Amino acid sequence: MQRSTKATETIRWITKQLKPNTDFVEKNMKIERKEATLLFIKTVVDGDQLQKLVIKPFFEMDSETHYEAYLQSLPSQQEITTKEKLIIELTKGSVIIVIRGQLIMLDVKKVNTNNVLEAAIETTTQGPQYAFSEDIQTNINLVRQRYHEPTLTVEIFEVGAKSHQALALMYDRETVSQEVLNKVRKNLKELKEPIIQSTVELKRVMSKKKYTLFPKMMVTERTDRVVYNLSGGKVVILLDGDPFAIIAPCVFFDFLSAMDDNYYPYFVVKFLKGIRYLGMFFSLVLPGLYVAISSYNPEIFRVQLALSVAGSRVGIPYPSFIEVLFMLLIMELLIEASVRLPKVISGTATTVGGLILGTAATEAALVSNIMIIIVSAVAISNFAIPINEMNTAVRVMKFVLLFIATISGIAGLTLGLIGLVMYLTHLNSFGEPYLKVFIQKKANENEGI
Repeated sequence: MQRSTKATETIRWITKQLKPNTDFVEKNMKIERKEATLLFIKTVVDGDQLQKLVIKPFFEMDSETHYEAYLQSLPSQQEITTKEKLIIELTKGSVIIVIRGQLIMLDVKKVNTNNVLEAAIETTTQGPQYAFSEDIQTNINLVRQRYHEPTLTVEIFEVGAKSHQALALMYDRETVSQEVLNKVRKNLKELKEPIIQSTVELKRVMSKKKYTLFPKMMVTERTDRVVYNLSGGKVVILLDGDPFAIIAPCVFFDFLSAMDDNYYPYFVVKFLKGIRYLGMFFSLVLPGLYVAISSYNPEIFRVQLALSVAGSRVGIPYPSFIEVLFMLLIMELLIEASVRLPKVISGTATTVGGLILGTAATEAALVSNIMIIIVSAVAISNFAIPINEMNTAVRVMKFVLLFIATISGIAGLTLGLIGLVMYLTHLNSFGEPYLKVFIQKKANENEGI
């Protein structure tokens, strides 16, 4: 077979780079006057597709010209730019066919992660139950099946200097803010991380402020949430190998909205949203409020209630701050254990552990009965927040407010809440004010889902 000098040099270079790998294959195909060479890595290539699309047609067609024209017409053909790009695509599952001195590259990767998963984190009682898979092409297909606007745009990027993960940037070019879109593109192009394997990691490295507690981008597993946000003019990022999507920009209100809000009647939705905001407020305030009232300002309560609280603390050998901190840390340990333990035993272990610890602590006069009630109420209230990133931020923030209330009582707790609101007002997500929904009416019905 006559090869061009450039093709021969390229093949020699690729072989030199990949020859140490035992799964690298360089296979010659020859029959009569036809000849071709295949280069691929067999562990990432779909053998059935390779046989059907590449090998079998070679032996069935009359000439090299017909075979080359056939390969050029396949939709899986990829553009060849540089030698470095060639070798990266080979590691992803492409095959290079050398025929008549020309290099043709086809995508025949083996995909084992394209199973559509059920929503496990953002569950809903009504509405769609399926979430994303770990294959980016499948995820794009899931979004397009629900969003049939021709203005839906998909841009493919590559992130990770060593992992070379495919990344899809999706938006509706009619509704998206160009300023936001340009900022997201700029952030993606400036990424210097060698390996990015999850959307949560991608969200972290995209954030310019390293020590921001409250999330500015939302990570979701639900296709219906992605579609609602696309229609509202937001940008969605999908990463190959991860069953979650990033939505940007996101404001405070977005993290307290659940997908069930789209499926229930108006007044039911308003009631449920009120419960979530109330739960967040209780989670933030109750620990600090208990310390402030029991140690600094008992006159806020009626006499009977103040005496009841004081009586429940009889025999406890340390101040209320230590009591609250001890129980909150135990609760956080139980939550962390429930996440790390195998699912089969996590629920039982943490429930039994919580009951035993709570009962033993009250009988040993280490904590009061009222403290057990408050810690349980805080834990339940925290779980009412539907998005995990905001849930975690509130869990951390309640310790800050507890510390402030320990120093200066009710006055300090009030100033701490005002400071928190001022801090949130100072934040922005890709130029959008973080508390935007409280000062500006939504542009359309779908925004903020």
